Amino acid sequence: MANRLRMIGLTVALVAAAGLAQARQCDGVSFPEQVTVHGQSLALNGLGIRKATFLRIKVYVAALYLPHPSTDAAGILAADQPSEIVLHFLWHVTTGQLRNAWRDGFKQSAPQELPALRARIATLNGWMHGIGSGHSMAFVHRPGQGIEYLLDGVPQGQIPGVDFARAFFGIWLGAHPPGRALKAGLLGAACR
Repeated sequence: MANRLRMIGLTVALVAAAGLAQARQCDGVSFPEQVTVHGQSLALNGLGIRKATFLRIKVYVAALYLPHPSTDAAGILAADQPSEIVLHFLWHVTTGQLRNAWRDGFKQSAPQELPALRARIATLNGWMHGIGSGHSMAFVHRPGQGIEYLLDGVPQGQIPGVDFARAFFGIWLGAHPPGRALKAGLLGAACR
């Protein structure tokens, strides 16, 4: 009987450990280690928290998925490969705040390309509506097709161009991300 109880306990522990190994957490939000997007398997590269204002309000937890893990931001941006960034919101953000964030992000990420990107940024902003805690946005780079936007897993539209995709992912992985710890986390450092 004691051996049987030990076996049951060991089995429960192994199942629990296997479940933990298949997901990573940051600030209480879980992300799977692997996702399949349009038939392509992507691995979780890293997690980071976007903090805003002097109060350091936690706005969202971001997850970056790539075909193969990498710590090379420039290499990730240069590669025309499938990738996904997921933003899981921890705080309510208004439509205006989202649009301002995109405007500022693109201005920091690709200032020289802004004239060529302006109409596509306007398309992205047209899809924006306030988003509450617990909801998520996902942006999938599909080589040759552009960026697909999903709100809570529901496709909202697609924006063409590898130039747009590079500038978009450059918001987080470029020289001027919204936070150094956020960028480091997406590149595999501890989420903080």
